[in-house]
Amino acid sequence: MIANPRLRKLPIANHVILTILALSIVLPIAILFFNSIKPRAEIGLNPLGFPNEIRFENYYDAFVKANYADVFLNSFILVAGTLLVCIPLSGLAAFSLAILKSGKKLTATVGLYLLVGLSIPAQLYILPLFILWKFLHLNNSFIGLIIIYSALNAPFAVFLIRSYMVQLPAELFEAARVEGANNFQLFLKIAVPLSWPVFLTSSLVVGLAVWNEFLFAVTFIYDDSIKPISTILFSFSDRYKNDYTLVSASAVMMALPMVILFILFQRNFIVGLTSGSMKS
Repeated sequence: MIANPRLRKLPIANHVILTILALSIVLPIAILFFNSIKPRAEIGLNPLGFPNEIRFENYYDAFVKANYADVFLNSFILVAGTLLVCIPLSGLAAFSLAILKSGKKLTATVGLYLLVGLSIPAQLYILPLFILWKFLHLNNSFIGLIIIYSALNAPFAVFLIRSYMVQLPAELFEAARVEGANNFQLFLKIAVPLSWPVFLTSSLVVGLAVWNEFLFAVTFIYDDSIKPISTILFSFSDRYKNDYTLVSASAVMMALPMVILFILFQRNFIVGLTSGSMKS
C-alpha cells in the first residue's frame, strides 16, 4: 500500500513550524545572555553575536547596584506567602468540587464564579481595589499584595487541581468514610498524597506568576525597601538604560530562579498539567 504523498509532507511541515517557533523563543534568550557577559563597549559593535571577551563581573555589578540581596528576599516572601495561602485553599475548594460533590447546582455556580474570575481583566478593578486597600491600610505591605495574588491565582489553581482530583478512585474515599474518616481527613490523608503532582504544578505556575507580576506590585508597593524584583528591574533598566550589559545581567538574574525550578521539576510539571485532560 502506497502512502499518500501529502501525509509524508505533514511531519516535515510540522517540524519546520515547531523549529521556527522554538528559535523565536530561544534566540532572544541567547542574545540576552550573550549581552549580559559582554563588555559595555562591545554592545554597540556586536549586539547580536557571541562575545569576543567574557565579563562575568556584569552580574556582580548589577547585583550590587540593584541591591538584589534584599530584592530577592522580597520576591521570595511574596511567592512563599502566596503559595501558603493560595494552594491549600485552592486544594480544599477543588476537593469539595471534585470529591464531595455537594450538589450539581452549587458546583456549577462555583465553577461559573471561578470562570468569571479568570475572564475579567485585573486592570478593570485595580482602582477600586486600591481605594479599598488604602482604607484597610493594606497598601505598601506584603500582606496586602499576598491577598491580591492569592485571589488572582486561585481560580486557575482550583480548576487545575479539580481536573486532577476527579480521576481519583472513589472507592478509596468510601472505604475511608466507613473507617470513620471525616472530610478533612479524606483531603489531608488521601487526596493530597495522591494529588501531589498537580499541587506541585499549581505551585510552579502560581509562583512564576507572582515572581513576574508587575502591575499590582508597582501600584500597591511604593516603598523601595519592600519592592519585588519585577519593579526593581523596571527602575534599574530606566536608571541604566544606556548600559545594556547591566540591564541584561539583571534580567538574566531575574529569570534564572524560575528556570532552575522548572528544569528540576519539569517532568512533574507536565504530568500535573496533562493528567486532568482525560476526564473532566
